[in-house]
Amino acid sequence: MARRKDVVLATKVRGRMGPGVNEVGLSRGHIMDSVHASLKRLGTDYIDLYQIHGFDAVTPIDETLRALDDLVRQGKVRYLGASNLAAWQLMKALGISEHRGLSRFESLQAYYSIAGRDLERELVPLMKDQQVGLMVWSPLAGGFLSGKYRRGAQGPEGARRTQFDFPPVNQERAYSVIDVMDGIAKVHSSSVARVALAWLLHQPHVTTIIIGARTAEQLEDNLAAPGLKLSAEELAALETASALPPEYPGWMLAFQGQNRSPEQK
Repeated sequence: MARRKDVVLATKVRGRMGPGVNEVGLSRGHIMDSVHASLKRLGTDYIDLYQIHGFDAVTPIDETLRALDDLVRQGKVRYLGASNLAAWQLMKALGISEHRGLSRFESLQAYYSIAGRDLERELVPLMKDQQVGLMVWSPLAGGFLSGKYRRGAQGPEGARRTQFDFPPVNQERAYSVIDVMDGIAKVHSSSVARVALAWLLHQPHVTTIIIGARTAEQLEDNLAAPGLKLSAEELAALETASALPPEYPGWMLAFQGQNRSPEQK
């Protein structure tokens, strides 16, 4: 490929690729077989970002990390990433990699949207502390934040979200967020979807967003999101509408932070 050096190529490993017992998961065998098959299908000799697509409870994480490190050392993979991990799983992997001098996960691909901010409880603080990048999937919550869904109205006929309720969202809270986004969209002559994407791009912990436009019109609208600059007042309104309910130990940490003695501040 003449322009290969200008392309950042990412793919994943973990999913079932055949009927055999070793054709799924994160064992050394499956990782090695999968990366060679991916390189052949993609017509390239290296992958820029190779990601594990979730946790494998039946394979020791050490085995997975050593296999991935071998791929980096062989030049078949340049950087490693993870997807859909719990905070403790990601931190355990990072700790093992540091302790044993292995290539580590540099990014996490995870669901995150203004209607689903659960990531902020544990994973965002972890990624900030460990300097791990965030790749967002389903930034429009499976189309729920496209502007086509409104409180008390039926969704568009044939839309994927009406047949497959994924990712799950608290619809009542999401409708309140959409109401606020709708007002902001009108001020900027924009779409609700573009506001939802722009909000993500205003979050300092977001590295990149994976969009899934179905039409050229949707693609053009999505690509315009970086140009939408939200004011401090608009961001505050979106923050209020979409804020996560307090949850332990978060509320205790906030309480303790507010009640330190003057000499501790």
